[in-house]
Amino acid sequence: MAMTMHVDIVSAEQEIYSGTAEMLFAPLTTGQVGILPRHAPLIARMKPGEVRVRTATEEIDFYVSGGVLEVQPHVVTVLADTAARAKDLDEAKVKEAKQRAEEVLKNRQSEIDYAREIATLAEATAQLRAIQRLRNKTK
Repeated sequence: MAMTMHVDIVSAEQEIYSGTAEMLFAPLTTGQVGILPRHAPLIARMKPGEVRVRTATEEIDFYVSGGVLEVQPHVVTVLADTAARAKDLDEAKVKEAKQRAEEVLKNRQSEIDYAREIATLAEATAQLRAIQRLRNKTK
């Protein structure tokens, strides 16, 4: 029997996932990290991207728009600004948001718009990666 840890993924709106896992992968601002049970305590900022939770029977993909990862030896908590299961993302809406952000960046008019659209573009790109990874997994 493999060692497990408890994982909670929570957004500002709701709890997205709560259960046991054998491993968790998360996108930190300093790079991708893999967490196993009994990992050293850690608190780190996350960037937009995909969080993957590997259980004994499956691997579940989530999208997070950023937030904080807290690791204790037997508990991992993902506190995300926004989070969703990858299978729940709407690919058409994500592509539309990405295209809008790219257009605004081409016609840059102010620093505020530029910063907001860079963030929107990063989120849309991360969501598309999560969707594509899920699609490739189900083939």
